[in-house]
Amino acid sequence: MTAELKRRRFAVAVVGTIAGAMAVSRAGADTVIDPADPVNHVNPINPFPARAQAITQGAPIREGRVHIDTPRLADNGHSVPITVQVDTPMTPKDYVRRIALVSESNPRPLIATFHLSAKSGRAEIVTRIRLNRTQQVMALAEFSDGSFWAGRAEVIVTESACLDAD
Repeated sequence: MTAELKRRRFAVAVVGTIAGAMAVSRAGADTVIDPADPVNHVNPINPFPARAQAITQGAPIREGRVHIDTPRLADNGHSVPITVQVDTPMTPKDYVRRIALVSESNPRPLIATFHLSAKSGRAEIVTRIRLNRTQQVMALAEFSDGSFWAGRAEVIVTESACLDAD
């Protein structure tokens, strides 16, 4: 068996383990996370407290309504495809103002911010991102009522990108 085949089999096993763990963690969807609460600074449910607090300015974050579609295994982190969809009717009274993509391990944690309006039609973005290593990616959506909702996805990166710390 070649080294590459061994590496791929190992990666598939890891993906299966992570998928099971993520299924268990999704059981607590719609949990309110308050970034101002010091308990959340060590709580593994909220690995982005400082970054999320900077974006939300201390407002609570709810998990749910935001769905991330990205490969669980990326051969390299230079160009990882990602789709973010947010459950909302996109009407003048209920729409997404912005979607921020946050990485827990990149040198620059705020990957991108997308501004939307009720006239956007759908709350959906499709792009490619760079990832430094295996990590969680978070999509944070700000709604027209001022609430924040988040979704997360674990991406296993076999070849890192973003190696500069500038």
